[in-house]
Amino acid sequence: MAEKHALSFDENFFNKLGQFGSILSVMMYVSYIPQITNNLAGNKGSFIQPLVAMINCIVWFVYGAFKKERDVPIMIANAPGILFGLVTAITALI
Repeated sequence: MAEKHALSFDENFFNKLGQFGSILSVMMYVSYIPQITNNLAGNKGSFIQPLVAMINCIVWFVYGAFKKERDVPIMIANAPGILFGLVTAITALI
């Protein structure tokens, strides 16, 4: 009988990994601030990427909110993407 070798990590590792992923997600969307500033200064960027990012974040936020057991970390990680994606897309268009 073949022996299965699986990596085993404790729950603490996955909690830390999830926190790190959430921090990176928030940082990714906060990085839209320079593009928003450029858009407002007249150096318009594309609205498509932030619009799609916003839609993606809405989907993930709704997923986290309506899971049987609400997934607050997913909601927190994607909430900034909704706000910053929307503001970036709008400022690119106006």
